[in-house]
Amino acid sequence: MLYYLDTAHLDSIQQAMECFPLSGVTTNPSIISKECQPLGTLLRDIRSCIGPSRMLFAQVIAREAEQMVREADALRQWCGPSFSVKIPATVQGLKAIASIKRQDPSFHVTATAIFTPQQALLCARAGADYVAPYINRLDNFGADGIQVIAEISRLFSTYKLPCQTVGASFRNVQQIHSCALAGAGAVTVSPDLLPLLLQHPLTDAAVEEFKRHWANTYGAKADLIEQLK
Repeated sequence: MLYYLDTAHLDSIQQAMECFPLSGVTTNPSIISKECQPLGTLLRDIRSCIGPSRMLFAQVIAREAEQMVREADALRQWCGPSFSVKIPATVQGLKAIASIKRQDPSFHVTATAIFTPQQALLCARAGADYVAPYINRLDNFGADGIQVIAEISRLFSTYKLPCQTVGASFRNVQQIHSCALAGAGAVTVSPDLLPLLLQHPLTDAAVEEFKRHWANTYGAKADLIEQLK
């Protein structure tokens, strides 16, 4: 499963890229607006942080298919080849997805704001490379977000569709873990939640035990490399 950082905050991106095996960065209009920067400048700076090969996701804001396609082309020209445009799973969005893929099958398209398996299946049939179901929003609505992921994964497997499920909208580590078990190909994770995937008190306790045993034998300030000489 791939991990994408879900933010447009440059410091958070830089810090996360230094430590975690991230495949790219996902954004949306809400995330972009929080940074209060010109869109082009912000996208250019994010690309600089993540490099040319990691995927960058950005979303159209138009509601009509023709303008969605124009916005998608503009975003791609700005963001480079390792880019996926996010298109909402609406009737006009479905039309835009099909149009983009007809014009250029290599253009990566993500169908976003997915809440049902049928939305995902229709978008995949239209040519979407990724679908992004919103897990926590489904759970808050009384649905089962993980079950939706599992059903989407099963449909894609049954019909041999090359579309990848990218789980989005999480509030805790367990949701991300359950998403992985349900067959998601990727998840988008906020900077606050990302470190929690790695943290565990037993890991901290084990590290402290190693440190204590080392200090008892070699001294608290003993350098490992020096001990090898």
